Amino acid sequence: MLGVLGGGQLGRMFVHAAQVHGYRVAVLEPDVASPAGAAADLHLRAAYADLAALDDLAGRCAAVTTEFENVPAGALRRLASRTTVSPPADAVEACQHRLREKRCFAGAGVPCAPHAAVDSAGDAAAAAMAALLPGLLKTSSLGYDGKGQVAVATLADLPAAWAALGGVSCILEKRLALRHEISVIVARGHDGQVVHLPVQQNLHRQGVLAVTQVPAPDVDAATCERAVAMAVRLAAALRYVGVLCVEMFVLDDGSLVANEMAPRPHNSGHYSIDACDLSQFDLQLRTLAGLPLVAPRLHSAAVMLNLLGDLWFAADDAAPRSPDWATVLRLPGAHLHLYGKTEARRGRKMGHLTITAAAADAARATALQAARALGLPAF
Repeated sequence: MLGVLGGGQLGRMFVHAAQVHGYRVAVLEPDVASPAGAAADLHLRAAYADLAALDDLAGRCAAVTTEFENVPAGALRRLASRTTVSPPADAVEACQHRLREKRCFAGAGVPCAPHAAVDSAGDAAAAAMAALLPGLLKTSSLGYDGKGQVAVATLADLPAAWAALGGVSCILEKRLALRHEISVIVARGHDGQVVHLPVQQNLHRQGVLAVTQVPAPDVDAATCERAVAMAVRLAAALRYVGVLCVEMFVLDDGSLVANEMAPRPHNSGHYSIDACDLSQFDLQLRTLAGLPLVAPRLHSAAVMLNLLGDLWFAADDAAPRSPDWATVLRLPGAHLHLYGKTEARRGRKMGHLTITAAAADAARATALQAARALGLPAF
């Protein structure tokens, strides 16, 4: 039996991958209706910091992983004293705080945007902050999918922006001239062996991933090689074991900077279930269970569309209704993944649609048809 802390869709897809290989999976998650809990062989309904539940999970499982980065690092350390845990608690803890994350980038020789901590009203009013403007003010912790951040144009705007975010610990990042958004997913084993998925080109809308294209249509091979090398270097510096996603920006001058990292499978890697011979969840399983790591092969070009709960609501209709899946599923190469969530809400990740084809142009053309059918913007 293997264990997972967290009950969301990433845990659900890991459960499916593990069960295909004959493993049983226990999920520790307080939500009775969690997607991963519904798919698991055992659902331990308890808080992540429940010591008795953690000990129960450790006693049952040969190894335990996590499906999201905000699980308490102390819970992972407790589990690690009794069973195998990956990724390591130190790496997960680093991803929980933006300043610690930036220090990890620097320690690995991975460039990132110029930044500074904003922890007080004095910091927010400091003249030195002007060098980072225009910029983005982000909460240091618990920010994701565009939440917990405010654009700041001038120094005079900064104190109000900091107050609007609750006066909590923040980081101010200089806004850079971006050409493309990409991500790299690597898997590193206990022996230090590393494999990776192809570089993914991403499009975000309002801070939320909307579209992923693979192969990356606008990124040359040399840039892809540099991006992979940066992610591999970061994983090694962290002594990482597991699947790690590093989101990066390609700047207008062709240089690369790291934006953030996720110590788990990532939304931008979901296409790998249908377009690769090993998915990111297969890689998560192999690193956790100590199985052989093999480089994944992309056998089909792919476009992934993120499906948010907004699709369940007509423009002026408060009552949710199912999107037109029949039209989408008539398209060649359409692979629909719904996460089993019991309630559709605007902005909530409800599923994804991957379109595969023999050639990238064909995958994109079909994905645009699917987007039109669902009422999604073109890309």
